[in-house]
Amino acid sequence: MPNKPDHRLHEALAALRAAARPEQLEAMARFGLTGAGRLGLAVPTLRTLARGLGRDHALALALWDTGIPDAQLLAGMVAEPAQFTEAQMDHWVAGLQAWDVCDQACTNAFVKSPLAWDAIPRWAARAPEFEKRAGFALLAAAAVHHKQRPDADFLARLPLIEAAAGDGRNFVKKAVNWALRQTAKRSPALRGPALAVALRLCERPESSARWIGHDAQRELAGRG
Repeated sequence: MPNKPDHRLHEALAALRAAARPEQLEAMARFGLTGAGRLGLAVPTLRTLARGLGRDHALALALWDTGIPDAQLLAGMVAEPAQFTEAQMDHWVAGLQAWDVCDQACTNAFVKSPLAWDAIPRWAARAPEFEKRAGFALLAAAAVHHKQRPDADFLARLPLIEAAAGDGRNFVKKAVNWALRQTAKRSPALRGPALAVALRLCERPESSARWIGHDAQRELAGRG
C-alpha cells in the first residue's frame, strides 16, 4: 500500500497525463513554452485540476521534483505559500526550464510567501536566465499583490531594474520591463521615479536597456 504522499502524486500525474495535448507542443514551443517532458496542458485545465486536488504542500514539492513543466505549473497552484522555506524556493527557482513555469510559480505561490520580498534581490543577482527572470517576475507580482507594503520599499528596488536592464536575454529583459511598468502603476508616488528610470534607460548604450526604456515610457507617459 503506497503512502499518502506517493498516492497523491500518482493521482495527480495520472490526471495530468490524461489531459495531455501532445498535438499542441509544437505551437507552444514557438512561444517559448518548452521544457523536457512537457505534456501540453492549458492553464485553465491545470487550474481545474488544482481545485480538485486542493492545497497540499507536500504534493507541490513532489510535483516540482518530477521536472515535468506541467507538473511544476500545477505545483505552484497547490503549494501552501506559508510553508515554503528559503531552501525550497531557491530549489524551485534553480529548476526552472521555461518562462511560463517561472511566472506562474511567482504569481501563484512565491508572491504569497512571507519570504518573497527578500527573494527578489537574491534571484535578481542570479546568472541563469530563468532564475534571474524570477527575481523580476516576483517584483512585478509583488507590485500588484503586496498591498500593504510601503512605496518606499519599491522605490528601493528600482536600482535592481537599472542594474539588470543591460541584460539582452529575451526572458530577462521582458521581466525587467514588466517589473518597471508594474512598479510605476502601483501608485502615483512611484510613477514619477519609475518614469525617470525609463527615460534614463532610453539613453543607455545597450539595446536591451533602450528597448525597456522606450516600451515603459510609451505606457507610462500616457498615464495621469
